[in-house]
Amino acid sequence: MYRLSDYVQNGLIFVNNMVRPHHKVLSQLMLYATTKCQSRCQHCSIWRKKEEFLTLSDIKAIMHSKCVTPATTVGLEGGEFLLHPEAEAIMEWFKSNHPNYTLLSNCLAPLKVIHAVRKYRPSHLYVSLDGDKDTYKYMRGCNGYEKVIEVVETLKDEVPLSLMFCLSPWNTFKDMEYVINVAKQYGIDVRIGIYGTMDFFDTTADLLSADMKHYKNQIPQNIHDTAENYDFVVLYDEWRNGNLQLRCQSIFSELVVHSNGNVPVCQNRNIILGNIHDNSLDEIFNSKQSYKTQCRMSHNCNGCWINFHRKYDIILLRNFEKIFPKRMIEKIYGKYHWCKNENITYKKYFTS
Repeated sequence: MYRLSDYVQNGLIFVNNMVRPHHKVLSQLMLYATTKCQSRCQHCSIWRKKEEFLTLSDIKAIMHSKCVTPATTVGLEGGEFLLHPEAEAIMEWFKSNHPNYTLLSNCLAPLKVIHAVRKYRPSHLYVSLDGDKDTYKYMRGCNGYEKVIEVVETLKDEVPLSLMFCLSPWNTFKDMEYVINVAKQYGIDVRIGIYGTMDFFDTTADLLSADMKHYKNQIPQNIHDTAENYDFVVLYDEWRNGNLQLRCQSIFSELVVHSNGNVPVCQNRNIILGNIHDNSLDEIFNSKQSYKTQCRMSHNCNGCWINFHRKYDIILLRNFEKIFPKRMIEKIYGKYHWCKNENITYKKYFTS
């Protein structure tokens, strides 16, 4: 899933952002460029929102920020990004000026996705698939399964491609197993997320209140055939039971911009650092006030298990523990624990 160079690059960004907190740079920037969507998902109500767009001009201004470097991976999503009225012009700009960009799609317009990938060459394509044909229709409110498979079969050898699975109240671990097998069949990557309530998507149902008895025993065995998923899925159970405490370090190097220009401190909390229509992204992300907010949230939140943020935190501490003793890490990083036993390391937790 990730190359050694990715870990090294993120490590350098981490050091820079800790040493130079008002000159931070971004490892990832996600642009929710439109609220427009033709899907009718139960786990996301963005399609109910009024139509909003980040214009090409907005995006160019964002991309000219100092906190965005050639190493920053920029994600184009929505809604369904390809429904954006300037979608092709935006991708043309990225192809010429910042080729390190990714495209996220529900693939309900498969020919449009195939055309976009072949013409504008995103560095990675992420495709949503949350179960088999019946689960897809139940969870997403439309018949899109075959369209997803059409895109996968057509593009799997042309662009790095990942299936995006979200465990939610509307599907099961059996669906997770199914999607992993689809990925194995086509020789592609799969990335597993876990549903959470996020204000921007107007989500309301809560997986925490769902029947999750014997959670760990339900995790499919074939998850071990995937990269960077097993620990994230297992540790969710520790987090939801209040046994896990990690600082949210990702908010110092990962950021999202909403379709109305708002820049929240993270994907999960409706705490807005600023709006790109009022201030530049540099002013928003690296201001003294934003840094105070980032520090406060980093130390005190632990309020979600969103993969965009928490996978970063897991990988960061897991790699630190390969080099330094846990006690030494805590002197700089602060107290953290993977489970009820506050002294256990990542390695011991997963080998015991």
